[in-house]
Amino acid sequence: MTNNPLPKSLQNETITADTPPPGGIGFFEKWLSLWVALCITLGIVLGIVFPAVFQFLAALEYARVNLVVAVLIWAMVYPMMVNVDFASLRHIGDKPKGLVVTLVVNWLIKPFSMAFLAVLFFEGLFADMIDPADAQQYIAGLILLGAAPCTAMVFVWSQLVRGDATYTLVQVSVNDVIMIFAFAPIVALLLGVTDFSVPWETLLLSVLLYVVIPLAAGALTRHFLTRKSRQTSEVLNRFTHRVKPFSVLGLLATVVLLFAFQGQVILDNPLLIALIAVPLVIQSYGIFFIAYLGAWFWRIPFNVAAPCALIGTSNFFELSVAVAISLFGLHSGAALATVVGVLVEVPVMLSLVSLSTATRHLFPEK
Repeated sequence: MTNNPLPKSLQNETITADTPPPGGIGFFEKWLSLWVALCITLGIVLGIVFPAVFQFLAALEYARVNLVVAVLIWAMVYPMMVNVDFASLRHIGDKPKGLVVTLVVNWLIKPFSMAFLAVLFFEGLFADMIDPADAQQYIAGLILLGAAPCTAMVFVWSQLVRGDATYTLVQVSVNDVIMIFAFAPIVALLLGVTDFSVPWETLLLSVLLYVVIPLAAGALTRHFLTRKSRQTSEVLNRFTHRVKPFSVLGLLATVVLLFAFQGQVILDNPLLIALIAVPLVIQSYGIFFIAYLGAWFWRIPFNVAAPCALIGTSNFFELSVAVAISLFGLHSGAALATVVGVLVEVPVMLSLVSLSTATRHLFPEK
């Protein structure tokens, strides 16, 4: 890109984190829903053909944490955590309006609206179509998705709408700090409201394993890579491209594993995926419009307004999948619901990127 939108003092400190060059989304990200759909099919087939293999993998756990899944989730989460720069927090006051909109949506609206929609559909509108015990599992999975704001794909969506790179990095860093302290209490509160018995030890262990430790490892890696280089962005992008295949394989292998355990359930109820997707799609578009209209009303510039709405809409599905498995198990409906979130997210987010671009003229540029 010839015109860097950042001040010179920030150009070597801020990165766009695992995003393709301006003008397009990466090949894997663009077709993520297709890869997930293929892995769903593969998982169902393998689970029916080789049930003993997956029963053995399910038994490899310690303290309710499946060891195979833990390795796969780490492979997904660690590369994105390297891109989080906590030094960017010193710019937290540079564009406070966008930050306020996103944080209010992420932490005061989104978890609760997702819980409301989940209960509305699975205890109300879909009650005659799904067993009540299974419905509670799907509600739990949707709650986990709603309580986990996105970390990695945020950079992709922001870049596609030519958002403010500094703002996006600040937002991700702030969200991750809040997530350490707020994710477990919010999930426990909402699961308690829906009559789930919350295993606090498992929930806190999941946050430690899948948020705190990867964040610390990412920060140490970032420090080690950049301590002797002024070309921070270039160094980190090279490292990200090297480890990205492990992240991709981790995600796809997790999807295969989960659907290998859910194969018979899905074959018995082929509409299940669509039923889970309905409240997710409504939630995504609803949250986007709340944030986007709030930013428009507050006269926030487009390069901040669009990313802040997209950040609030996207989910940290890697964390949701990991916690669902830890709390409810590999065979659970909760784990299935979180993976459906992956399937839904990319086409929905790409449609919102297009909508944002088409309405850019409605926002001030500065």
